[in-house]
Amino acid sequence: MPTILVTSTAGAEAEVYRGYCLEAVAARYDVVLISPAAPTWEREFITDFEIADPDDAQALAAAGQALAERHELTGVATWTEWYLVQTARLAWRLGLPTNSPEVMEAARNKATARTLFARHGVPSAASMTARSLLEAALAAETIGYPVVLKPAARAGSIGVIRVDRAEELPHGFAFAAARARDGIESTKVLVEEYLDGPEVSVECVTHRGHTTAVAVTRKTLGAPPFFEEIAHSVDAADPLLDQVAPVAAAAIKALGITDGVQHVEMRLVNGRPRLIEVNARIGGDMIGHLVPLATGVDLARAAADTACGQPPRLTRTRRCAAAIRMLYPSASGTLTHCHLDADFAARTPWLEQVAFQRTVGDTVVLPPDGDMFSARAGFLITTGPTVETAQAHAEEALGHLTLAVEPQPSASVA
Repeated sequence: MPTILVTSTAGAEAEVYRGYCLEAVAARYDVVLISPAAPTWEREFITDFEIADPDDAQALAAAGQALAERHELTGVATWTEWYLVQTARLAWRLGLPTNSPEVMEAARNKATARTLFARHGVPSAASMTARSLLEAALAAETIGYPVVLKPAARAGSIGVIRVDRAEELPHGFAFAAARARDGIESTKVLVEEYLDGPEVSVECVTHRGHTTAVAVTRKTLGAPPFFEEIAHSVDAADPLLDQVAPVAAAAIKALGITDGVQHVEMRLVNGRPRLIEVNARIGGDMIGHLVPLATGVDLARAAADTACGQPPRLTRTRRCAAAIRMLYPSASGTLTHCHLDADFAARTPWLEQVAFQRTVGDTVVLPPDGDMFSARAGFLITTGPTVETAQAHAEEALGHLTLAVEPQPSASVA
């Protein structure tokens, strides 16, 4: 089989949320891995590895060169948001197919992406960069309340908050700026127009400049003013796909992306799609697993194929629906119970997967003191002939879930 180099994070969360990607790619490719720690669960899916922090350019280049000397590599891929630019640079250095590092930098930087969307006429949100509270106030007055504040180079809705009035701006800016300081490519904060409407994402595959929209993901968000995603569903028969596909393809083209898998987020404002952002990798929160469950199109395999310059297989072999529900405690505190009734799970074929990323004794902190990802106890995935059935199955499964905490006093937020 051809050999592909994958850069990835390590650890238990990587197994829970990206293990399916490695398993799917290993069914078609010999996989060699670069990750920050020695592989554990990954070993059954890989043929070789090097330990290197992908954020260390010199270490990553050395690790990639060492693997290239031992194997005939055909491509380099990642499904990790933080490694997109570094992986493109590594592929470029090794002379393998890739989007340019500059293109990946544009995709990672939301401010640059907004400029490119505007230049190419892609319907998007008005956006301004703020380095201080004063600049944020001027931007908000220019755009008009309500506005959304977000780090320019983060992911997973971390640090994203809606501000409805001027008196809320100091708190909102402090919240976004604190998360922005953890950014690699940029520590700036964006002040953006609030797009009022349901949120969806379009899961796309691009090969040699041609984009195919594979599926639409419908999203459920948590309580405002935050934008944490708490549930998703994918329906192979979703009629919205034809409407949003052209906008997604135009956004991908505006960024200059020619190959790979993209997770394109947008909102439907008065029924019309407006861009939030383009993520140049497989969608998180197991969306890349929901899509093949509903459509039969394997996005992880498509990511590997396009990284190796090969045409992806995008023929649909299923026509059903899949849904995921994130599992959260009702309050911040220490987990005292975290399990799903085993007898129920054993006799339920539509319960595709249940995973827990926290254990009893762990402390979980909900926003605003924490974030929804770190507070997440796990997730469950259900299937059905229609999205309504898949979601009803999720509700039934939640009735057999026990998730409880011993509450702790909320910390003060600056």
